[in-house]
This record gives sequence, C-alpha cells and structure tokens, in this order.
Amino acid sequence: MLKFVLASRNRKKIRELETFLSAISSDIQILSLDDIGYTDEIVEDGATFAENSLIKARVPASLGYIGVADDSGLEVDALGGAPGVYSARWSGEGATDEKNNAKLLDELRDVPADKRTARFKTVVTCAFPDGEYFQCDGVCEGTILTVPDGDGGFGYDPLFWSTELGRSFGAASADEKNQVSHRARAMRRLAELLPQYLDKQSAR
Repeated sequence: MLKFVLASRNRKKIRELETFLSAISSDIQILSLDDIGYTDEIVEDGATFAENSLIKARVPASLGYIGVADDSGLEVDALGGAPGVYSARWSGEGATDEKNNAKLLDELRDVPADKRTARFKTVVTCAFPDGEYFQCDGVCEGTILTVPDGDGGFGYDPLFWSTELGRSFGAASADEKNQVSHRARAMRRLAELLPQYLDKQSAR
C-alpha cells in the first residue's frame, strides 16, 4: 500500500485533498503530519506558491513517505496581487480567517465592485523519497464581496464570489467547490500525472 502524507494540519484542507487522492486508487493510505507524529512547524519562507509547496512536500518525503502539499493564496488586483503568499498570515501574528477577512474588507473599503477582481491560485507538489517531485497549478477567477456570504469552506471563501459558480465559495457545497476551485483543478491534474510517476518509481 502506498502511503501519502499530506503536509498540512488544516483538517478542512486535508479532507478536500483526500477527496482527490483517494479517487486515484484503493491501494492508497492517506496520512497527515499528525498521523506520523511530525510536530515541528514547517517554515514557509519561499517567495512563491511553488517554492512553499515544495518546502512542505519535502518534509514527509524526507521521512520515507510520498509527500503531497499545496500552497495557495488569494491575489487581489486592486491590491497589486496581495495578499499572495502571505494570505494565511496577512493580518499579522495570531492571524485567523476572521482577522484576515476583516483586513481584506478594510483594504478594499473604497474599491468599487468592478475593480474587486481577484483569483485563488494554488500549486500542489508531489515529492518522493528519492528527491523526485512534480508540481501542478490551478487558478480560479472571481471577485471580492463587500460582506461575507455563507459559512462554508475556509480562509477567504465567504468573501470570494466565483464567476463560474455564480455564488461565493462560502455558500457553495463541497461538491460545487470541487468542480471549479483552484485546488481541485491542480489535484485533478496531479491525479492524471501520478500514475506515470509511480510507474517510474517502481521501475527504479
């Protein structure tokens, strides 16, 4: 059985990623950092989503597992692409989803609706114990609302209006979100590419 470790402690994110990995094969066991007893904080000091995603995925890979990690963020055009790689900690020390959302609304308080365009971006990395890895990215376009809508999802979801869904990520069901989200797109691509990488690994 192949053991994948999702390099995250965010339970909602883990469940989201599990949906895609478990669909690849029934011969896959999906673990979290907590499941393998890894308690250290991973320092995400990369300058891009790709760099941070790789940093995280290499942690379980260095312990003999297949590591999977994503680094995602919100890019708001009116803010020059911020918060970007700092999305999770944008409101400073002790940042929470609520504080980050409040900061976003404050930063955009004078920005009209037609200038509130934004996108979620993600890079998912799959890293192997021998050092090989591959990455997949995903993008989802939308706009930022003036008030939160819905209490589903996590992060900036209640403020992100998906152009494709015609509703906020906070009000969308998990199935709806998995149709169009940035992470879903990247994970679907990972699911497409993973078999060939597993074949290469088994041939070594």
